[in-house]
Formats: sequence, structure tokens, C-alpha cells
Amino acid sequence: MFDTGSTGFMLVATSLVMLMTPGLAFFYGGLVGRKNVLSIMMQSFVSLGWTTVIWFAVGYSLCFSGGEGGIIGNLDMAFLNGITVDTVFGSGSGSIPMFVFVAYQMMFAIITPALITGAFTNRVRFPAYMLYLTIWLFFVYFPLVHMVWGGGLLSELGVLDFAGGIVVHASAGMAALASVFYVGKRMVVERGPHSVPLVALGTGLLWFGWYGFNAGSQLQVDGITATAFINTDIAASFAAITWLVIEWRKEKKPKFVGLLTGAVAGLATITPAAGFVSPGSAAIIGIVSGLVCYYAVSLKNRLHWDDALDVWGVHGVGGTLGTILLGVFGSAAINANGTDGLIFGGTGFFFIQTISVLVVGAYAFIFTYGMLWLINKITPVRATRENEETGLDDSFHGEIAYESEP
Repeated sequence: MFDTGSTGFMLVATSLVMLMTPGLAFFYGGLVGRKNVLSIMMQSFVSLGWTTVIWFAVGYSLCFSGGEGGIIGNLDMAFLNGITVDTVFGSGSGSIPMFVFVAYQMMFAIITPALITGAFTNRVRFPAYMLYLTIWLFFVYFPLVHMVWGGGLLSELGVLDFAGGIVVHASAGMAALASVFYVGKRMVVERGPHSVPLVALGTGLLWFGWYGFNAGSQLQVDGITATAFINTDIAASFAAITWLVIEWRKEKKPKFVGLLTGAVAGLATITPAAGFVSPGSAAIIGIVSGLVCYYAVSLKNRLHWDDALDVWGVHGVGGTLGTILLGVFGSAAINANGTDGLIFGGTGFFFIQTISVLVVGAYAFIFTYGMLWLINKITPVRATRENEETGLDDSFHGEIAYESEP
């Protein structure tokens, strides 16, 4: 009934995507100061638990049941109703247990809102974040999953997103920017990354997990799986080196954090296109990603937006750019389920990709800003100056990562 090879691979891919959330926690944890390490890591790890609860109860059903051509699904599969050990996902030689698909998609739901937290690090109270996490899943993430991957509106319009350029990165990045504007600047500015080795560890775990994120999105083992796998590494590598060279030229020294940030930018940018483009196109996408995301972060700095960990410049710009570049480099010759992009005559597809990601980004931004206004009516969103001076670890969690300042 089930293809054992594809099932085994998808279990590994699911585990890899799960590992990305702790990887993100280390990545963000290394970038913040010593007094806020546990707070930012907690915001990632709590999503592992709370998002799973929501996903089991109603999230999966809202994303993948009913509502064909619509915006959101129904509750027919709430609490995984109707799914048994014998329920099949897919057809033919690539069939896997439905429970594996449920778990795989759940890992995407876990990490997406966690990405946003790097933008407002050191400033947001934990109760407000829990409301943020919950409401954002219901009103941004779940509708986008349904519309793109659950047979909803954007899918019917011909929008493609192999592994989450629109659903994950563009939406999270624009939500991050809205959060920065609403919450405001940090009152206590830290000296910068307190542990570059932690950033490197987090990057390594993210890069490793991203193979499951992208290659696993084929949901079976075939040539497209392999293509998405190699494209992921190519784009990340080209973006990392591009970022390194630009920064080296400007600052006269090769920066390790720049190399790591460039890699993550390349990973985010290739995500929507990984299974729809050639390795040569992936290399070009990586180079463009390194250039555009680097200058997006530079623009953010010039405008004094306090996106502390560059979520907008890396994930928001990267996801948007990758979705548009899929509209340029997509090739039906690479993937028969794909569409030819602009360079192959697919002008209409290019415009569909561009308009859809811009509309989604605008919606994520506007809704998130309004959501924060509403949350602030229920419980204060912003930490006090005293909280920031003490550090959110001790203020909100009563725990510290390090015994004393060096």
C-alpha cells in the first residue's frame, strides 16, 4: 500500500525540518546579547509545542480539507478525524501514510511564525507573543497554506510555490517588518552578536534541515527530489560567497556572520523555485539573492528600521525575490508539474507570481500591524525599559543563560 522508500525518506525529511526550529533558536540566540538568549530561543521552542497542539486540533483541517478554490478549509478533519494508520497520501508508486504528510506540514507551521521573532527581539513580552503566535497562524499562515498547497484560490490561479517562498518566507518577512514598525526601536541597544559560534551552529542546522524542507516538498523520491536537493545547496553556496565578497570589498575584511547570513538568504530565496528550475538557474538565483538581500539589509540600516536580526531583508526579501525569479526561470522541462517562466515565454506566469507575492506580502504586513494593535488592547506588547535593561531572560522567565557578564 505504501512506498517504503518514499515513506522512509519523508520521515527523515520531517525530522530535518523539525531540526530547523532548534537551529533557528541557536542562530537567533547567538545574534542577540547575553541577557536575551533564552528569551529568543524560548520563542522558537514554544512553537514546537503550541503550534503542534493547534495543528492537531484544527490547523491541519483548516489547511487541507474542504474549501476548494477558496481561502480557508473546514473542520472535517479536526483532531485528525478520519485519518487512520491505513490512510494514504498520494497515489501510485510514491504513496506515503497520511500521518507522515500531516507531520511534515506541521513542521512548516512550527517554524514559520518563529522566523518573525528575530525582528522584535528584546522588546516583546511573552504573553503578547503567545497571542501573536496563535492569531497569526489562524489568520495568515493557515489561509496561505490552503490557498497555495491545499487546492485553494492561489493554486487555481496558477501560482506555484515549491516549498514556501510565499507561504513561509514572504509572509513571515513582511509580518516582521510590520512588527518592527509597531513595536518600535529597542531602548537598550546591545553590542551585537554575543556568540558567533552559536550563529554558525544555527546556520549549519538550518542548512542541513533545509534539504528536508525543499527536497522533501516533492513528497516522494524521484528526480525532482534530487533536483530540489542540489539546487538548495547551490543557491545557498553562491549567495553566501556573493555576500562575503560584497562585504569584504566594502569593509576590507571577510566577515563570518556575513557569510552565514548570505547562506540563509540563498536558502530562503531558492525555496519557492527549488523543484522547478535547473541547477544553472539555481546558481543565478543564489547570486541575485546575495546581492539583493545584502543591499536590502543595508537599506534597512540606512532607514534605521530596528529589524534586529534582519528578518525582512533575508526572509521577506528573499522569499519575495525567489517567488518572482521562479516566474523568470521556471521550466516545465525540469518539472512537468511546473510552468515555463519569462525566459521560456511564460509572461503570464511571471505576472501571476509577481502580483501574488506582492499581494500576500501586503496582506501579511497590514494584518500583522492591526493584530498587534488588538493584542496591545488585551495585554501590553512592549517590554518596559526596566525589562530591557535587566534582560528579558531574567525579567520574563526567571532564568539566565550565563552567570555573569564577561
